[in-house]
Amino acid sequence: MTQTKSTSNLSQWFQRLLSAVVLAGQVIFHLVSGKIHRRNTIEQMALVGPDSLFIALLTASFVGMVFTIQVAREFLNFGAGSAVGGVLAIALARELAPVLTAIVLAGRVGSAFAAEIGTMQVTEQIDALYILKTDPIDYLVIPRVLACCIMLPVLTLLSFATGMIGGMLIATNFYPISQTVFLDSVRSLVQTWDLITASIKALCFGGLIGVIGCSWGLTTTGGAKGVGQSTTTAVVTSLLAIFTSNFFLSWLMFRGMGSGVF
Repeated sequence: MTQTKSTSNLSQWFQRLLSAVVLAGQVIFHLVSGKIHRRNTIEQMALVGPDSLFIALLTASFVGMVFTIQVAREFLNFGAGSAVGGVLAIALARELAPVLTAIVLAGRVGSAFAAEIGTMQVTEQIDALYILKTDPIDYLVIPRVLACCIMLPVLTLLSFATGMIGGMLIATNFYPISQTVFLDSVRSLVQTWDLITASIKALCFGGLIGVIGCSWGLTTTGGAKGVGQSTTTAVVTSLLAIFTSNFFLSWLMFRGMGSGVF
């Protein structure tokens, strides 16, 4: 009985994932056609950006501090203390800042999208939009996807800066690494391409979070219980999509780059 239920849940998950892929195609088609609801987009940008800023920056600051604690002592033992700042900057720019900021938004924003649209679906508000000759994709989905794609790169760059400040405070106050040495290491090891890749990753992650959250909301069934299940599954699926896409993006962007740390 349990195995049958698990198989059914997995089958349903793949069906909803296929619906998300179809929705992504519809979003791209509508964007190419220039169908953008500007007021809704601005409202969603406020939700995704300023309302998520504090938790994103707080997360980045502690990640930068913890990373420095873990790396600085070992590097100093090997006589490579001057590379701590650069290594932190590379780790934040290439992986930590875009991925962790996306995780924060998946939990905060992706779940909100799924719950809000899922509630509209089970209360037949989506059907009312069709009756009013309003396309839910134009009115609900595209503003949310655009907001994630626009604001997540901005949050990622701010998180990178905050993480660097947190790491520098730890390095200069608890280890024999001066601020000048720390910043020189950053300037010598970090390239503009590293920040560009962080923005590209954030853009892709934002699109995934927006599409998956909206898709799971639109395919919600089963009343209040279904809304709760959709919210949880949307977050889990978004995290899985972030980690999977991060691997392929990193493979494409960095597989041919040599190490310039030592």
